[in-house]
Amino acid sequence: MTQPKRDVNASYDAEDIKVLEGLEAVRRRPAMYIGSTGPKGLHHLIWEVVDNSVDEAMAGYGTRIELSLLADGGVRVRDNGRGIPVARHPKTKESALDTVMTTLHAGGKFEAGAYTVSGGLHGVGVSVVNALASRLEVEVIRDGFRWSQAYEYGDPVGSVKKGKEAKRTGTQVVYWADPEIFIDGVDYDAKTVVNRLREMAFLNKGLEMRFRDERGPEPVEEVFRYSGGIVDFVQHLNATRDAIHKQVAYFEESSADGELEVAMQWTSGYHETILSFANNINTHEGGTHEEGFRKALTRAVNDMARSKGLLKEKDDNLTGEDVREGLTAVISVKVREPQFEGQTKTKLGNTEIRSFVEKALNQAIPEWLERHPGDGRRIVEKSTQAAKARLAARQARDLTRRKSLLESGGLPGKLSDCASRDAAATELFIVEGDSAGGSAKQARDSEYQAILPIRGKIINVEKNRLARVLQNNEIQSLITGIGTGIGDELDIEKARYHKIIILTDADVDGAHIRTLLLTFFYRHMTEVIEAGYIYIAQPPLFSIKIGTKTVWVKNDAELEELKAQNEGKKMNIQRFKGLGEMNADQLWATTMDPAARVLLRVDLDDQLRAEEAFTTLMGTDVDARRRFILQNAADVRFLDF
Repeated sequence: MTQPKRDVNASYDAEDIKVLEGLEAVRRRPAMYIGSTGPKGLHHLIWEVVDNSVDEAMAGYGTRIELSLLADGGVRVRDNGRGIPVARHPKTKESALDTVMTTLHAGGKFEAGAYTVSGGLHGVGVSVVNALASRLEVEVIRDGFRWSQAYEYGDPVGSVKKGKEAKRTGTQVVYWADPEIFIDGVDYDAKTVVNRLREMAFLNKGLEMRFRDERGPEPVEEVFRYSGGIVDFVQHLNATRDAIHKQVAYFEESSADGELEVAMQWTSGYHETILSFANNINTHEGGTHEEGFRKALTRAVNDMARSKGLLKEKDDNLTGEDVREGLTAVISVKVREPQFEGQTKTKLGNTEIRSFVEKALNQAIPEWLERHPGDGRRIVEKSTQAAKARLAARQARDLTRRKSLLESGGLPGKLSDCASRDAAATELFIVEGDSAGGSAKQARDSEYQAILPIRGKIINVEKNRLARVLQNNEIQSLITGIGTGIGDELDIEKARYHKIIILTDADVDGAHIRTLLLTFFYRHMTEVIEAGYIYIAQPPLFSIKIGTKTVWVKNDAELEELKAQNEGKKMNIQRFKGLGEMNADQLWATTMDPAARVLLRVDLDDQLRAEEAFTTLMGTDVDARRRFILQNAADVRFLDF
């Protein structure tokens, strides 16, 4: 090994050890505290402030939280909790307000008396927001007076000011994210914020969440308050689904280990939707609370099926997969000292919660089934049908494996593979049709780019059981080509490509095929999406020649904008009916060349939003789909519902 050249002038003494004081460390390495400096990290600032207000409500001291996106780019969060303490802190000798706002790991969540349960247990929340804001203003109503303080880049501007007398209590935080930190911009997505506020309102029965967006020509307001809590949550999730029993089953229990709420309802669909939360944090990777729920549920349904003679002695027990087909459930636990696995807090690890949940539900679920015998029978019948379908799916999966072994070393015959076997460096283009596949094969760099053409529109997996899905030739090609397997058998380490790029025509049919493919990946290859392997190509719909310059345009809206910018100039416009009309050079230059192309990576940042979108767009409720399109499409005059 070649030794690097030493810097003879460099020193490494005690004075060279850098100590970042106060919030300087946060500004120097913001991604360590909020995940990223992109849109996800930007929105994380909102959640940190809102979570503090929700913790007050969970402690029984607040009933309303108001969040406003201000016209000047600021964010305002106001609650009617107790208000942040402002008295002198015994250790820092400063106002407790300044201590909380400027010191990492300072807050009431580390003392048992302040909060029984809370979401943000790392104690860095609002101080991190302060560090990453160009300006933050806080007003506290407490101890009979209004108190205010301002900060710039995390540093206090003067001392805490005592204002007029006031009888009520509460805290208001207004901040402006620092555009030098968030280089992708400080534009908040209203839908993301609204979905999170709605979710919080569902999880905290009776808590009122108010949203106001002041950035448009007219303010937009929404209010969320659910007296039914997670029962209303399940009804919301199933609004576009056909429930097989009317009443949502609801259970609650509390003990020294924590508090438990479960709401669940079966539908006629084929996919399970289980959302779990610990202290209002979405544990989308599950954890011990989900494990206890699944075990108790499977046991209870099997016991009922046996006792009512719906499962014969010779029959095998129903599996958890059988029992959960079509189930929509929300599991919410409140834990005094939650142990989350990993920095992202997405999996609950408390072992005592598993036994607490299982024990509580071992009693509660059978009692509910006994009180609702008709509903229980329908649930068992659906589960037994699912068991038959599972066996059929296993046979279809085995058939898929056997077919793949006969086709070019285990790969689908229509796949034009690449030379490289380094999965991290290779790309698979899923292309619409043989014609486009031919152009893509000519255009690609065969060293690292593979092409898999699919014929027509694949089966809608939202409306079909897995056994039928696996009979689809195009689905079989996708599964064997990607190499990971699907469902419970999926092994992300076996992925043959780390970029799986959906390349369809830039028209309505292409969009439909893209949605069908995304639905398949979401329902049966979720881990591939979570790994960041799924991308959407952005092929042009138009080629426009203006003088000697050629411009590529993706859609009609961009075309109209280009026309407005070049008014009076002669424009030669060519519209591509499909990818097959583009020659290899054009396809490479616009869509496949890594140096010039634009790819959209598919992420699952918002599980609830994704679930609602796929259920609405690809499910059986036509009216719900029509409402969704009317609310989200720019121009729906010519759509055929």
